Amino acid sequence: KKYMPKSYPNLKGLKGISDELLATHFKLYEGYVNRCNALTENLWKMAKEGRAAGKDPAYAEMTRRLPFEYSGMVLHEYYFGNLTPNGHPTPPKGKLTDALEKSFGSYDLWLADFKAVATMPGVGWAILYQDPSTGWLSNQWANLHQDNHPAGYTPVLVMDAWEHAFIPDYKATERAKYVDAYFQNIDWAAVEKRVR
Repeated sequence: KKYMPKSYPNLKGLKGISDELLATHFKLYEGYVNRCNALTENLWKMAKEGRAAGKDPAYAEMTRRLPFEYSGMVLHEYYFGNLTPNGHPTPPKGKLTDALEKSFGSYDLWLADFKAVATMPGVGWAILYQDPSTGWLSNQWANLHQDNHPAGYTPVLVMDAWEHAFIPDYKATERAKYVDAYFQNIDWAAVEKRVR
């Protein structure tokens, strides 16, 4: 089985995020897909040959690397999937806004918290998650791709906070401007579908 890179032609014309930047970002995403496929193929081959062993350094390192590549692929799909050139800075009333109000008290408090998480120093992802057992929403920072994900939680809104997501449109010191542009392009209908 092979993963195929998804196509996002509908994202042309985002506000504050150039088509050129997106083209580069799509190629980076395709790299995650390709490396995920290569690692999966190599690990499967080693297993078929009876070489799947924790003491084998190649097997162990490829196994450790797979979650980085896989999560990089999937998080990009969430990210691209919650963008649209027809975005609106605030969501319409619905189950998302109800969940935000129950979890944070108000949309504005949630937004301030999400932006605070999104503009923290470092590389990673700002992610709004839903706890499947309570329905509560929480903003989290994920280092790299595979780190800091709360077990079993569902990503609802995903923002790529790595520099490749906003440079060269913005300087390395202007992530807050990118975050503002990101909020002009959110497909709230796609986000709402992720809420249970």
